[in-house]
Amino acid sequence: MVGTTHHRLNINITRLTPSATLAINEQCQTMIDEGKQVFRLGFGQSPFPVPQIVVDELKKQAHQKAYLPVKGFLPLRQAISDYFQRTEQLSYSAEQIMIGPGTKELMFILQSVLESELILPSPSWVSYAPQADILSREVTWLPGDLVSEPDLIPAALDQICADNPTKPRLLVLNYPLNPTGATYNEQQLEKIAERARHYGLIVLSDEIYSGLHFRGEHCSIARYYPEGTIISNGLSKWSGAGGWRLGAFAFPKELDDLRLAMTVMATETFSAVTSPVQYAAIKAFEPSDDMDAYLDTSRMILESLLNHSYQQLLAAGAQLCQPEGGFYLFPKVDHLAQRLGINNSVALCSAVLAETGVAVLPGSAFGRPANELSMRIACVDFDGAQAMAAASELSQLPDGFIQQHCGRTVEAIDRLSKWFLR
Repeated sequence: MVGTTHHRLNINITRLTPSATLAINEQCQTMIDEGKQVFRLGFGQSPFPVPQIVVDELKKQAHQKAYLPVKGFLPLRQAISDYFQRTEQLSYSAEQIMIGPGTKELMFILQSVLESELILPSPSWVSYAPQADILSREVTWLPGDLVSEPDLIPAALDQICADNPTKPRLLVLNYPLNPTGATYNEQQLEKIAERARHYGLIVLSDEIYSGLHFRGEHCSIARYYPEGTIISNGLSKWSGAGGWRLGAFAFPKELDDLRLAMTVMATETFSAVTSPVQYAAIKAFEPSDDMDAYLDTSRMILESLLNHSYQQLLAAGAQLCQPEGGFYLFPKVDHLAQRLGINNSVALCSAVLAETGVAVLPGSAFGRPANELSMRIACVDFDGAQAMAAASELSQLPDGFIQQHCGRTVEAIDRLSKWFLR
């Protein structure tokens, strides 16, 4: 027939559904356009503005138009190398740093150039497994509820790897965790590193929330397994610049072949990250009083808000981890299944949105069992610029601060807690 194209979609793509985080963002906007009140606790975007010194530098560098090296602008790679030395006491040369258009793209390229089984703790961020599915990579979830019992990860690795110890595998760890807000302590990381080394795993350490550890004490597993760990970081979370799309990987010298393979693939995909953003990003990674103040204020506000929300949900009967960094909480309310007449997390979140106006994501999107009544809450629905301005001269927040300056999130958590208790 004239005008009819002959084509066939990749079957791996047809099996996918849209990213849960992006889908909830679009659904919320549709409801708002219809005049409905929605509390947007689904999409994990930083509520805070990009640091002013970084914005000012972007304005200065807006004229930059030349293609930069595919692996990234050398002064930026050096600034990131210095950042890891300063914050983690880890030594990388600029040559060991690769810049990409967000860490999500770098993660996809990593899985593309590796032929490895992907190993994930449950729960994990929504896009790791779908990327593997696109590439027909095997995905294995570590057994057990590793939200409440992270000490079981080494034994879970043994359970997965012992029968075929030389099989190529990629273990992804994200901490502070999206979706739980918890993190791993040094002892836990050391034990995970020992098992990773034993089985020759490559570890992708997704540390995009490292700068939002509430006590500023983030620790990388690369301290204990430097030769097998790739660190992933970027501007989106601790620098409030998700839409700028800039991420970075730090590779050990032992994985130079992997870094070079990713660089080759990058030449045929994204070519180079936008030049003005790379120039401006140097200011975010360089040491400065402005960045220290920005991070201190961000952490202070998030710690107060997350701990308040944690206590409210705990009092309402939810099971969840004590938050230690980032934006997130991951309550579980299985005990309400019979009373609510709900038997899966998708139905739970749909009912919550319909009856309270609070948008959250189902736990099943993060690798939890479908019949577990869990949800991820992103405590970000407030005016971060206004809250930062109000807190900028404070060493601690006064009573009532989050109610006044983070009111929408506080109200949303209150509505959710009352819904649990109804």
